Amino acid sequence: MKLLKKFPLLGWIVIAIVLGVLLGPVMPVWLGSAFLTYNSLFSGFLGFVVPLIIFGLVAPAIAELGKGAGKWLGITALIAYGSTIAAGLLAYFVSRLMFTQSLSGGGVESITEGDGSGFEPYVTLVSSATGSATEIVLPPALDVMTALVLAFIIGIGITSFHSKVLFRGVVEFRTIIEAVIRRVVVPALPLFIFGIFLDLSASGSAVVVITKFLLVAVVSFALTLVVLLVQYTIAGAMNKQNPLKALWNMRDAYFTALGTSSSAATIPVTLASTKKNKVADAVAGFVVPLCATIHLSGSMVKITCFSIAVLLLTGGDVSFGAYFPFILMLGVMMVAAPGVPGGAIAAAAGLLAQMLHFGEVEVGLMFAAYIALDSFGTATNVTGDGALAMIMNKLTRGNLGTQAQNPEDEIVELADGTETGSNALA
Repeated sequence: MKLLKKFPLLGWIVIAIVLGVLLGPVMPVWLGSAFLTYNSLFSGFLGFVVPLIIFGLVAPAIAELGKGAGKWLGITALIAYGSTIAAGLLAYFVSRLMFTQSLSGGGVESITEGDGSGFEPYVTLVSSATGSATEIVLPPALDVMTALVLAFIIGIGITSFHSKVLFRGVVEFRTIIEAVIRRVVVPALPLFIFGIFLDLSASGSAVVVITKFLLVAVVSFALTLVVLLVQYTIAGAMNKQNPLKALWNMRDAYFTALGTSSSAATIPVTLASTKKNKVADAVAGFVVPLCATIHLSGSMVKITCFSIAVLLLTGGDVSFGAYFPFILMLGVMMVAAPGVPGGAIAAAAGLLAQMLHFGEVEVGLMFAAYIALDSFGTATNVTGDGALAMIMNKLTRGNLGTQAQNPEDEIVELADGTETGSNALA
């Protein structure tokens, strides 16, 4: 049992995909329908919990950032957000260039509409009644955009009125939400993904999807390296340092993140590596822990590449006008992404459904693809934090002054000695 618990999530995902592909053509209809029933129930539950995830993660994140809103904290957050959005834009344009011809009309449109495999769920969990005798209605307490706007209002309100009671409330609610992600959503993913690929395989589309996703995986990995080169070229130019040498100095952080798949767990190594690039101790100690939770350029690249691929495969709208608002909102969601494997894509699931109109199959494909490359995205995130620290070191001249304090200190002050925040929870 202990060995099963220690087995990595990626390993379970790979097993689920392989079994789904192999068993789909020979699976009895009654058993395949049972697995799709599980998928329907899980998808319905996910639809219910996603707005709660958004509110529970975004509201305290804004409150924590706002409380410590000194000059340098605001500048750091702005640069981190800009870097994340720039990574998303790069991934969007490269994906359009590389994938449009090869992935368009990928042949999975019928699967997303529930036809083609012969499997039908015995019971469906839906957000609103459609008149079917086999459905269970579970409407979400909030819709996605309502949850996001409410989170901004509450988070800013806590900052403005210094509400300690409300702050404790949203932080404790975040603890509950992170427990739901860690103990319910993430453990349930392998069987959900098994059902997705079982359905695809039974209809004959699984091999097509997997083959085309291999191209997306290669491109997204290459893009993470390009993002790092751009970040360190800018940082190196500002500090008159060789960008390749500065990037090489971060190698320990990169490879540690490959093993841990956690930005927060890699913070000590990231700090030590960052200081090799002549970043002052005070600046490194301020920027690295902060950016571990708000600077996720690698995650942005992965989600953008794979969501464009899914849209092309399923005939969705990939125009810039339709997709750019999603990039902007995804940058906000990345600020609040919890530090657990699959946490970023769980936080983004609501936006995928609300803004890109992803259904159960599309969301399942996104979970599988994201987790498969999770460690590379995390490695890009933490290595990029070193570049932002170099930029902030130049802007502050190595001296933060009295305006900027460690954001964790601000949170401790607000919560009367109770340590909270993403770094403490991750």
